[in-house]
Amino acid sequence: MKVYVLAPNEDWICDRISSEWAKYNHDITTDKVEDADVIWLLAGWCWNHIPQSILKSKKSILTIHHIVPEKFTQQKHQEFVYRDQFIDAYHVPNSKTASLVKQLTKKPIYIAGYWYDPTMWFDEPKDECREMLSLPSDKFIVGSFQRDSEGGTRNPKLEKGPDLFCDYLEKIKDSVDLHVLLGGWRREYVIDRLSHSNIEYTFIEKASIEQLRMMYNACDLYVVGSRFEGGPQAILEASSTNTPIVSRDVGIASDVLDPYCIIDIPKQIWFPEKSSTDQNYKNVQKYNIINYKNTYIEIFERIK
Repeated sequence: MKVYVLAPNEDWICDRISSEWAKYNHDITTDKVEDADVIWLLAGWCWNHIPQSILKSKKSILTIHHIVPEKFTQQKHQEFVYRDQFIDAYHVPNSKTASLVKQLTKKPIYIAGYWYDPTMWFDEPKDECREMLSLPSDKFIVGSFQRDSEGGTRNPKLEKGPDLFCDYLEKIKDSVDLHVLLGGWRREYVIDRLSHSNIEYTFIEKASIEQLRMMYNACDLYVVGSRFEGGPQAILEASSTNTPIVSRDVGIASDVLDPYCIIDIPKQIWFPEKSSTDQNYKNVQKYNIINYKNTYIEIFERIK
């Protein structure tokens, strides 16, 4: 079996998934779509980069990361229906997304969470990471690494919950000596809110993977305030670096995190105990790509 993987090439998680897949599955990966038995489309909007005649002649599987009902317009529904005729199966990272996709298609839907690469995500000494990143050594550092302003604006991308994240920070700022560590693009809304609330922050916009790993390890807490998610990948990355994390019940949170780490942000305030972080680390081992890649291979074999 040969698999051709098409990512959107937008410096997004999909591109990392594509490169990591090739790294650990080079024997069954091809860079020529004509030689593929299975075409794996990592984003819905890049499917038409492949000629329809080839899609019709091969087996294809499309990843739907998440669906935001409020943004799923009639036009998007029509686009889904049209594209569906060229797709043999769907992959989704969690059961929440599966239930939404099931309303749109009769094609098979396979649930498989994302993976993490253990050679990239592991724990490192907190003090050393803070020193390397020029972060304060004596502050309670809360992390958030994502894109959460709408493109070209300072408006919040509400599905990513930047407003809820900021509400949470404003609630805890008087109980801890707070410093916020931000990563990712388009953080304008959060930065505006932090400045208005006089909350100290450090912003590292374009971090390398090595820097991002240090950023997790520098944190006392990572917060996922999203309303809708496919993953997020941050749950795997925080858990594999032994970083304390709290999250709303989105995406893969309930699959990976200790129940005590899943809270109603910003209504609930919770600082996880070490036992919860240890449980997260234990749970995340299932998603180590060295073993978890077999879950994907089995899916591709079934649709081949």
